[in-house]
Amino acid sequence: MEMPEVLEESNVYLAELERIEREAASPQRSWLAPLRRAALTCFEELGFPTIRDEEWRFTNIAPIASTPFAPARACKASFDGATLARLCADGLGYCSLVFVNGLFDAARSRTGDLPAGTVVCSLAEAVGTKRELVREHLGHYAAYKEQALTALNTALWEDGAFIYVPRGTVVTMPIHLVFVSTGSEEPVMAHPRNLVLAGATAEVTVIERYVGLGRGTYWTNGVTELVAEDGANVDHYKVVEEADDGYHTATTQIWQGRSSQLRSHTITLDGALVRNDLNAVLGGEGADCILNGSYMVSGATHVDNHLRVEHAQAHCNSWEYFKGILDGAAKGVFTGRIIVRKGAQKTDAKQTNMSLLLSPTAQVESKPQLEIFADDVKCTHGATIGQVSDEALFYLRTRGMDEKAARGLLVYAFVAENIEKIRVPALRRQIEAWMQARLGGGLTFKEAV
Repeated sequence: MEMPEVLEESNVYLAELERIEREAASPQRSWLAPLRRAALTCFEELGFPTIRDEEWRFTNIAPIASTPFAPARACKASFDGATLARLCADGLGYCSLVFVNGLFDAARSRTGDLPAGTVVCSLAEAVGTKRELVREHLGHYAAYKEQALTALNTALWEDGAFIYVPRGTVVTMPIHLVFVSTGSEEPVMAHPRNLVLAGATAEVTVIERYVGLGRGTYWTNGVTELVAEDGANVDHYKVVEEADDGYHTATTQIWQGRSSQLRSHTITLDGALVRNDLNAVLGGEGADCILNGSYMVSGATHVDNHLRVEHAQAHCNSWEYFKGILDGAAKGVFTGRIIVRKGAQKTDAKQTNMSLLLSPTAQVESKPQLEIFADDVKCTHGATIGQVSDEALFYLRTRGMDEKAARGLLVYAFVAENIEKIRVPALRRQIEAWMQARLGGGLTFKEAV
């Protein structure tokens, strides 16, 4: 009985795909059409995921599937310039690409003084100017044939960021990608697509920031493909700061070459429903991958961090460390899946998920998984769920702190270890300031909102 609904929805998306193809028609882009069509076919076959799907059993996206979204590109793209100034303060604006309602905003962007050969531009532009490079990589890592929302993005993306750092090049300042949703009276959607290529022994830091402004229901459905070739050193940060009515679903797909190092930190601060899919394939011997995550949510926010790390070669290391603070009726979901392929000997993989509940109505679901097909490995996982310690609270009270200040200090201390791992000082200060605003004077999230 569900198939007619899926087909009806797919007809809406087919019409959107045809519009994109008409508006972007050119010989340089002709190779994209088969990829887009194949991806839409996959979406039609897969349909929106439901709670009957094991990978989505704790996250119900029926509100997204049942909402008739229009393209966000038609929204009036206006917002207070002070907001952008705040986001790009303290050096984060050195090289920043700004996208408003899914489209590149050249007037608000700047590329700074980049090293020779480095390319930072919109993906829509790169399809023409760096066609062969984009064609070689776009859609080759994110599994659109298996993941419905990735398939929909692959079919309907219009813009996003393209970053190419050639072999041996060091980019010393972070590249900041800012995606702003301004909201609308009607529900709107955008499908940003990013492609980040770090050549052999290159070094780069990339920050993805998703911000919701204004009111109205909207849906951001993004995909980022990130390639770290042999010996590359990449820092990646993703910050989700969507509006209260904003839905955010996104996949970050990482591929690592031999002896590469990748550090990623996913920070979720707000949004109605947030699903962060973070997948890494350690495709070369000696690759190191660190996936950290912090989420601090309240109200009725639902945040789902879904990780999949595949050890495809020997002598690779991966560490996952996710911490969450939940208040009000917020719900957190963590799924961590580590796969060690046959022949991936000397693997060292660790996974930890810790959650702190500040109210009796907050919920957490944690599902760590190990799939090991090699015999000489070290793999561990663990999960804890708890509340603020009464003993620790009492101890601080006996040292002269009032209850609010003591509670705020304990809550901050719980997640501070993760925040301190942010290697971009300006970004770390912004996250710390956000936490202090929410926990100021020892207030819990619920009391501060």
